[in-house]
Amino acid sequence: MTRSCPRPSCVATVAVLSGLVLAGCASQTTDTTLTPAPVPTILPASIQADEVIGRWGLAAYHKEADRARTEVAARGQCKNPVNITKGPSGGVMMYLADNSQLMELRLKGGPGGKNYIGPDGEAGGGTRDREVVLFNGRVMVLRWLDPEVAGRYGTSIYVRCGARA
Repeated sequence: MTRSCPRPSCVATVAVLSGLVLAGCASQTTDTTLTPAPVPTILPASIQADEVIGRWGLAAYHKEADRARTEVAARGQCKNPVNITKGPSGGVMMYLADNSQLMELRLKGGPGGKNYIGPDGEAGGGTRDREVVLFNGRVMVLRWLDPEVAGRYGTSIYVRCGARA
């Protein structure tokens, strides 16, 4: 047995309830506006470009056990040093892997107090960056972030030649 709602108040109640249900559905729609991607926080490097400028002996190793021997070899390269100079906009002029042209690179700070040297962009965010594993003013150790490049070139040790610039 079906009951009908003959009274006008019953019809009004059904209409109000139907409107509330529809309003509730409308409020559940998803917001389709795009939110901008978060801007990465640029951290300053704890090493300044002026500290890196100078003449350096350079050698590289693949096994950590070879590091001490490689540092001695780098010191011996001061007869044919690598010159790191100041770039036109405050960076340092260095070579990237597989590139015969000097390029202005930036010293960039990263999470956890890490430092990187690489082209403009987020620190450690590109495969062309090198992590500064050690820097004490006399010795600088740089590791390529790109595993393929690191496999070919190893970890670089720079030993400052002569007096500090």
